[in-house]
Amino acid sequence: MQTNITTKKLTFAALFMALNIALSSFGLPVPGGHLYLCDIAICSAAILLDPFYAFVVGGVGSFLGDFFFYPAPMFVSLVTHGIQAIVISLFANKLFTKNHKAGAIIGVSIGAVIMIIGYTLGRAYVYSTPEYAIIKLPYEILQAVVGAVAGIIICFPCNLRKIYNKMLGDS
Repeated sequence: MQTNITTKKLTFAALFMALNIALSSFGLPVPGGHLYLCDIAICSAAILLDPFYAFVVGGVGSFLGDFFFYPAPMFVSLVTHGIQAIVISLFANKLFTKNHKAGAIIGVSIGAVIMIIGYTLGRAYVYSTPEYAIIKLPYEILQAVVGAVAGIIICFPCNLRKIYNKMLGDS
């Protein structure tokens, strides 16, 4: 029975990782670059999965998405989205075991701040110009907010968390 649950979790993680990579492959054009929707997959996966699988989806998935499509910030993505996913998962699944929704809301809020700060500092380092990072800041905030809100909506009002728990037999 334990092997079956692990296989199911691995399958969910792989599905979310593929979604993360796909959403990393294209972006909405904005001044100075693109706005990516990969945070939706990262936040949703982190709300559902344990911290290890959340890191795999968020960090490794973002790393691979950048590696395949735009490699310059791939290590920034690995660290930033990886930490973001771990924090969201810890709040949603470990720290708030009685109220997963409250934990998820707090987690995605802190995760959004981590993503914004991580990418702002990462861009300043990778591109050697703080000005470029500041120009992208409003779009980083927008990306983080869209990902956090959509992740909460997908997992709770759309019942993905309930479906996920039912499929794993956790009820």
